[in-house]
Amino acid sequence: MRSNRAALRAATSLAATLPLLAGALAFGIPAAHAAPGPARDTLTGTRPAWATAKADRGATADTAPVSARVYLAGRDAAGLAAYARAVSDPASAAYGSYLSAAQAQARFGASPAQVAAVKAWLTGAGLKVTATTRRYVAVSGEVAAAEKAFGTQLHNYTKSGRTYRAPSASASAPAGLDGAVLTVTGLDNAPHRASAKEQLPPPDEVFKNAGPFSTYHGSKVARDLPKANGKRLPYAVRGYTGRQLRAAYGAGSRTGKGVRIAITDAYASPTLAYDVASYARKHGDAAWKTGQLSQVLPGDYTRTEECGAAGWYGEETLDVEAVHALAPAADVTYVGAASCYDDDLLDSLSKIVDNHLADIVSNSWGDIEANQTPDLAAAYDQVFQFGAVEGIGFYFSSGDDGDEVASSGTKQVDTPANSAWVTAVGGTSLAVGKGDSYLWETGWGTDKANLSADGRSWTDFPGAFTSGAGGGTSRTVPQPYYQRKVVPAALARANNAAGNRVVPDIAAIADPNTGFLVGQTQTFADGSQRYSEYRIGGTSLAAPVIAGVQALAQQARGRALGFANPAIYARYDSKSYHDVTDTPRTSSPLAVVRVDYANSHDATEGLLTSVRSLGKDSSLSAVKGYDPVTGVGSPRPGYVESYRRK
Repeated sequence: MRSNRAALRAATSLAATLPLLAGALAFGIPAAHAAPGPARDTLTGTRPAWATAKADRGATADTAPVSARVYLAGRDAAGLAAYARAVSDPASAAYGSYLSAAQAQARFGASPAQVAAVKAWLTGAGLKVTATTRRYVAVSGEVAAAEKAFGTQLHNYTKSGRTYRAPSASASAPAGLDGAVLTVTGLDNAPHRASAKEQLPPPDEVFKNAGPFSTYHGSKVARDLPKANGKRLPYAVRGYTGRQLRAAYGAGSRTGKGVRIAITDAYASPTLAYDVASYARKHGDAAWKTGQLSQVLPGDYTRTEECGAAGWYGEETLDVEAVHALAPAADVTYVGAASCYDDDLLDSLSKIVDNHLADIVSNSWGDIEANQTPDLAAAYDQVFQFGAVEGIGFYFSSGDDGDEVASSGTKQVDTPANSAWVTAVGGTSLAVGKGDSYLWETGWGTDKANLSADGRSWTDFPGAFTSGAGGGTSRTVPQPYYQRKVVPAALARANNAAGNRVVPDIAAIADPNTGFLVGQTQTFADGSQRYSEYRIGGTSLAAPVIAGVQALAQQARGRALGFANPAIYARYDSKSYHDVTDTPRTSSPLAVVRVDYANSHDATEGLLTSVRSLGKDSSLSAVKGYDPVTGVGSPRPGYVESYRRK
């Protein structure tokens, strides 16, 4: 499952503020540029790239409904970004000098006068204010009123075979608002949703793995099946547990005690508490204490069918179980969004920041960069910057489709993992041996070849690409300062001579063929709902694993890590990381045999046997040093304790 400032006068140039914004998502910070017409400030990034003259199908009807959010720039946007960098950089004298949520809001948030002025402007244009928060003013009304408010016409455009509404030119706001508006979202109505009063549906139909299994890597070899590359292959593991992952990534005696972790996803599994308690009991993880797991949920859920609400339950369960397996004493708060759309996911992130619900936030959802618009990117980045100021770090899975060419037709990275203000988590294939020993890792990327009909060979070995860790070079986000001395220039400049953000930053286990055992209530063929277990993977696993490791590191440090990327890159080329490559030093075959039920839950319709080759991530490669599959690598014993203050 993968499932969007000092008030700047119109005459103030964005270029003048850029030195303070090194590492910021520059295209997503619409400053007040002088608009062609009098007394208007252009809100850059509010006209999507797909709203072209060729795709224009004419004006949208004046009476068509519009719902939009006007995000507030706050008192000091440039100061917010500069402070977020200073408190996150170990080389800065201000490192770790975090503000409380109230202090951050008072210093950088929108003032009551700014909010009142924005509301007066919107209602004066004929729009109705439907909600007001610290970050935005939501409005609804007709197209004619929206056009009057934002100084642009709304037209219909074709996109991917469908027709959507969008501004024909960038939106603008009155210059008299003195830069109070960050951006506006909702003027275009193309879907903005993550891939990973209505009632939530029951759990999805059951999924189970077929055996045989290895209990640890290589413990059971498929001696009755064909060789691959001249070697007998081991069966895939049943699924690693917390004990094995804690050993692999150097948890030591750390438990995450005193650390608060939040997890965001859409919706909320109705059996989450029961499932995670059952899993911990069955696999030797510490029992959940009263109040250790809490949930913050919306009053109503929307778009449950469109977003496939039940499909998110497994994601939520995985995230909580993985975090607890790595950091069994950490407090965990699950924050559910009302839907899989950006506005609702932004609300869940904002709840964490505005109430400082946690110091570490794991997020296993996202979308391709091509679907992200600058207006939403600006809204997301503002939340991430407020989080950094408060000492909150955000961790996002990098994606499960490699370079995205197979799934989207275009080589690109995922978002929000592409933000320069979050830690993007890539993926590996992990081999844990007897006695919980770390054997090796490769970059996660899988080729699949099926067993031939006569059972004597693997058809078209090594087969076709199925999945792999997301990564690569952003087309839109400038290169952040913390990557400059680590990321190879050829990668950073792949799309821009000036250099862009490269994903990921760090990595952990993600390959579902060397994955994690998860326990979840599912719906069986007879209609009953009961707890069962299966192996799972994806960077949706890697993100909570890294969040758990970071909780251990925060315990070692004795205070919040905050936005972690500057500290992560400061440890590059040290003994803190496994330098993961696609060709680890091992005599083991880099492939496993996997047996699946044809119907996904039992043998009544037969079994499917395949060989899964490892370290085959689309056009991406895990190589010595930094790479676009695993970033700086995976944590090794020593990483956690490297944060301990001497």
